[in-house]
Amino acid sequence: MDYKIIADSCCDLPLDFIKENDIEIINLIINLEGKDYIDDMGETFDRDAFFEALKNGAMATSSQINIGKFIEVFKMYVEKGQPAVFLGLSSALSGSYNNAVTAVEMLKEEYDEVNITVVDSKAACLGEGLLIYEAVNRKNAGQSLEEVVSWLEEYKMKLHSWVTVDDIRHLERSGRISSVSATLGSVLNVKPIIVMNEKGGLVPSAKVRGRKKSLHYLVNKTVEGIVDPEDQTLFIGHVGVQQEAEWIKKEIESKINVKDIQVYPYGPTIASHTGFGSIALFSFGEVRK
Repeated sequence: MDYKIIADSCCDLPLDFIKENDIEIINLIINLEGKDYIDDMGETFDRDAFFEALKNGAMATSSQINIGKFIEVFKMYVEKGQPAVFLGLSSALSGSYNNAVTAVEMLKEEYDEVNITVVDSKAACLGEGLLIYEAVNRKNAGQSLEEVVSWLEEYKMKLHSWVTVDDIRHLERSGRISSVSATLGSVLNVKPIIVMNEKGGLVPSAKVRGRKKSLHYLVNKTVEGIVDPEDQTLFIGHVGVQQEAEWIKKEIESKINVKDIQVYPYGPTIASHTGFGSIALFSFGEVRK
């Protein structure tokens, strides 16, 4: 029987791809200045207005997906006997993964057959999206659920994420760094470089002076770490800085031969934590440590 691919809205894939490939999306909720919004992959959520609000200093938060919502979605596929795989935001960044696992266990108490596989992406944003993108391509090529899950478990640890933020003060406001560090960083024009570690957590990797140098750093680290680029599709994500993302794309294409590079905006979940101007590159290399 055909199986279903399920993701959360943090995957940040374009809405047309989601619809064309019939991916089930479980939406996160974003709170902006006291008002809740559904992150529906841009169908009604005004991403540009949200980015502008972040640029002007607004603070936003996101809520994890609760157990009840997972049960509601998973039950649809259990009751019609359709196998499914759910891949969501890294367990090191959100409690949603554990809630999904709990939901499956609760359904097993009610139903004899529950064929729902939950995969911890150990990724976020378009890194998670790239895993979903590749899983969809493999499904469309005829691979079984077991083959796709096996690929995800192997390659999620080979996914490289290189991220920078433009507004270090936003990291202070969101509690990611101290006010002293933010003040010093702003004075020195420091741009932090962030990576995804082996546990799926976002951790600082380096500090670079100046915006242009930080973008070159992302390009160089991606080029250094990539494996078999001619067989890869790379994703570039950004928060309101399309032109810089396109510049990065051209820089990479001038250095290595890649199958494809796709540029998309972040969704609101990760943008809430990085602020306006953040840029990230996602590719596959050796197992990350």
